[in-house]
Amino acid sequence: MNSSPNPAYRDATRAALLGLAVNFVLAIVKLAGGILGHSFALLSDAANSLGDVLTSLVVFVALRVAQKPADAEHPYGHSRIEAVAGSNIAVLILVSAIWIGWEAIQRFSSVHPIPPAWTLWIAGGNVAIKETLYRYKIRVGKRTGSLAIIANAWDHRNDAFCSLAVLVGLAIVRFGGPSFAWADEAAAMFVVAAIIWTAFGLLNQSCHELMDAQADDEIVSAIRATAEQVEGVQRVEQLRVRMAGLELFADIHLQVDPNETVFNGHRIGHQAKSRLLEEYPSLRDVLVHLEPFDETSTIDTE
Repeated sequence: MNSSPNPAYRDATRAALLGLAVNFVLAIVKLAGGILGHSFALLSDAANSLGDVLTSLVVFVALRVAQKPADAEHPYGHSRIEAVAGSNIAVLILVSAIWIGWEAIQRFSSVHPIPPAWTLWIAGGNVAIKETLYRYKIRVGKRTGSLAIIANAWDHRNDAFCSLAVLVGLAIVRFGGPSFAWADEAAAMFVVAAIIWTAFGLLNQSCHELMDAQADDEIVSAIRATAEQVEGVQRVEQLRVRMAGLELFADIHLQVDPNETVFNGHRIGHQAKSRLLEEYPSLRDVLVHLEPFDETSTIDTE
């Protein structure tokens, strides 16, 4: 197993803590603004931020657990806890979104005060903050290659669009007068739709990972190319790379000269494994299987 620290954990943990702190502050501000300003759209956006707080908190705890070393009960480590946590969060977010949507529908026919002008500043400020977080995390995600950070960055971009919808809805109510009060609930429904879309995406990603999905083609191709550069490796016959949180597990079949001794073949396999673990910190372990080189054999590229 790869004992070197995975830098993706450090960056993901930092990003989770940043998201936790920022979303908590935004949730409190929007919650107060929604209650005092009589805006259900702001309250819906506050619920969205509270969901992000919960997500960041669970991700932070999951990241801590995922870094625990393998033991007798979990010989492959604990990195799958992230996918388990993600699937449970997605279900919770879906339930909350349905409740918020039902409340918004009931408010369409009710009469309520027009939100004051300062609620526009809250919505506008949230758009700017969320867009800034998106730009920061997308840079970190691309630099580290962490899919978790990239996904979290796009979640911030979705939140920015939600807040923009709230801003538009509040502006319509403010400048259109009581006859346009429905725009506040319409903005809330837009936020609900975005929450549901995000929750389904998170649920799909978590289930995809729990079913041992193959890693991205880019990382699989890079691992294949690195293995084929090892002296003594004639060809990579088969390569499977499955995701487990921020870590990867690889099963690789290497073709070597059929006339090599068992000792030399074993040495080539160890060299390939060591090089892969050294060059790819996200690889937790590599299982190497040796095959005799045969030019007529087919290559499994899946």
